[in-house]
Amino acid sequence: MSQTAEVREEADAPEPVSKTSGLDRFFEITKRGSTVGREIRGGIVTFVTMAYIVILNPLILGGAADVEGHALEAAQIGAATGLTAGVMTILFGVFARLPFAIAAGLGINSFLAVSVVGQVTWQEAMGLVMINGIIIVLLGATGARTAIFKAVPQALKAAITVGIGLFIAFIGFVDSGFVNRTPGGPPVQLGDGGSITSVPTLIFLLGLIVIGILVARRVPGGILIGIVATTIIAIIVQAILKLGPSFKEPGGWHMTIPEIPGSLVTIPDFGLIGQFDLFGSFGRIGALSATMLVFTLVFSNFFDAMGTMTGLAKNAGLAAKDGTFPRLRSAFVVEGLGAVAGGATSTSSNTVYVDSASGIGEGARTGLASLTVGVLFLLSMFLTPLTLVVPIEVGSAALVVVGAMMMAQIREIRFDKFAVALPAFLTIVTMPLTYSIANGIGVGFISWALVNALSGRSRKVHWLMWLVAAGFALYFVRGPIESLLAG
Repeated sequence: MSQTAEVREEADAPEPVSKTSGLDRFFEITKRGSTVGREIRGGIVTFVTMAYIVILNPLILGGAADVEGHALEAAQIGAATGLTAGVMTILFGVFARLPFAIAAGLGINSFLAVSVVGQVTWQEAMGLVMINGIIIVLLGATGARTAIFKAVPQALKAAITVGIGLFIAFIGFVDSGFVNRTPGGPPVQLGDGGSITSVPTLIFLLGLIVIGILVARRVPGGILIGIVATTIIAIIVQAILKLGPSFKEPGGWHMTIPEIPGSLVTIPDFGLIGQFDLFGSFGRIGALSATMLVFTLVFSNFFDAMGTMTGLAKNAGLAAKDGTFPRLRSAFVVEGLGAVAGGATSTSSNTVYVDSASGIGEGARTGLASLTVGVLFLLSMFLTPLTLVVPIEVGSAALVVVGAMMMAQIREIRFDKFAVALPAFLTIVTMPLTYSIANGIGVGFISWALVNALSGRSRKVHWLMWLVAAGFALYFVRGPIESLLAG
């Protein structure tokens, strides 16, 4: 049982739903030691923690013009982001029946905005995203993705979980302003110039303390209570100090400003749906260059999602000893369909979100939590102003708490065996330091294969590990390869 499961075991134990209930049988709520109330509450926490994507995705995708000078409209991206996340998370909850939420992946949308649309149009870029998704669906449906998953050593699966815990904690530290870049010298520093100088970062620290105490005291709904309480304090502070966004004034809020909205309802614009060109990029930049872009998308999408689901399943106490979890193939297929849907709606590839760990920390164990998240995402299309109330600093506090919970998996790694310790260590530290789950998995795969094979333990390396390690080696040098192809 995971640490999170242990924390929740004694804390939140209302009467379970009847075992004769169709809802209970379908989602296995009682079987997984949960309740309807806990699942709904966990879904709310997950949504609150990741609702920022409805605002952030338009900022990332809408801020870049394509090769022909065209840009996507932010309002349309926001509406499509909520729609796609809602539909795909509901599908994931129904078919995979796991407490994981799906939304536009931040790594891939940034890659599209920075590296892809300078070469192709937005419609052609989304066509590449769809091809990437189709490939991932085929890998999932044929069992190839499951086979690769099972070939990963248990120590690396535990390391992936721990690495993700550090990664989401680091995301929380950075998004809250607790950790910042330095003008020169070390890559990161505490706050601004080595000091905490902003009120929003103090709100983050307050939220971290409040949520941490509630979870430590095993208060039912501790994470959600902490988020709501800290948000109310943030609203009061903002009403007094009138802080602006950090990009306009030092010491401001990093993303959303916690204010009571003047209006609650907006009408979504779905004009971007269906705006894709499946094969146009192959004609524009050539088959080799387009194929290389697809390769990059597939590797990032495939292994980011695989690593995220591994960590979330272990954190929820749903993983078996070999790291597999219920309805594995269904989860892989639906996640792949998220990429297809993201291309079709111009929202970028949609994938499983590591932020789902916040809802799992609140006790979510089944697809009913995902169903809750999905419905809230659909409502967010009409209630966009409400998604702006919770500041990212408060959500970041929840991420750090959950990251601490996920660290418990480190006890499964034999650090006294260096052939295990080095690949596990590299997996763990590479994720936060490179801001990528896929990079951590790739470094872990390559180092595991080489260290074990060259130290006389080649039997510990599955042939699929060699195949994937070779693919990652190509992935890591894709920059020079793309430059050669361009030349």
